[in-house]
Amino acid sequence: MPSTKKNKPDQTWDMLQALIQQQNKLNADISRLSEITNEKFEKVNAETSKKIKEVSQKIKEVNDETSQKIKEVSTLIQASSIKTDKYLGKIREFDRNWGKLVESLVAPSIIDQFKKTSLEIDGMTQRVMKKKQDRTIEIDILLTNNTLIIPVEVKTTLNVQAVNDHIEKHLLPFKTFFPEYRDKIIYGAVAYIHVEENSDRYAYKKGLYVLTFGDNDLVVIKNDADFKPVAW
Repeated sequence: MPSTKKNKPDQTWDMLQALIQQQNKLNADISRLSEITNEKFEKVNAETSKKIKEVSQKIKEVNDETSQKIKEVSTLIQASSIKTDKYLGKIREFDRNWGKLVESLVAPSIIDQFKKTSLEIDGMTQRVMKKKQDRTIEIDILLTNNTLIIPVEVKTTLNVQAVNDHIEKHLLPFKTFFPEYRDKIIYGAVAYIHVEENSDRYAYKKGLYVLTFGDNDLVVIKNDADFKPVAW
């Protein structure tokens, strides 16, 4: 019986064939895995693209809706602004008319009241306005005689801020706006219907004449005999 034992060259050939078969199987597995991976990638890519399109569409819809809402809100704000401007315009007009009314109530007896303080007032002008460059000064009532000027600030309600404003905006810069009065003595006065924050006493301490309504709707000067007016 012949021997079946293979010599070394045969064994090497068999091993080589086995390796080639394993390599071929490995290549086939890799190829199949690559096909599966590509299929899955394409599927995932298609799904991702679809999701991206859906999200982009949603974003566009949201942006369109947001833009529409912004337009609607802008329209409402514009309409509201117009109404507000009209309302504020009416308020300002009312304030101007009311201020003129209060001034007309103060004016008739104010000269007679100053006579009681030994100040002979021979001139009175209402609503005096002067512009200088980009600044404007407006005096409610201006009392004059040969030696002095009294700018009067008329308020429906007098408070500390109104007193300070009269001093800072009217009395201190008065001669700058009205150089024709630079040789005159400048006193200050406030007139009011209602008072807050004890501002009448505050104005007194600041050296201003303080006027309000007394009996028979006549203006009275509240300053006593000890009062010393401040010259501005």
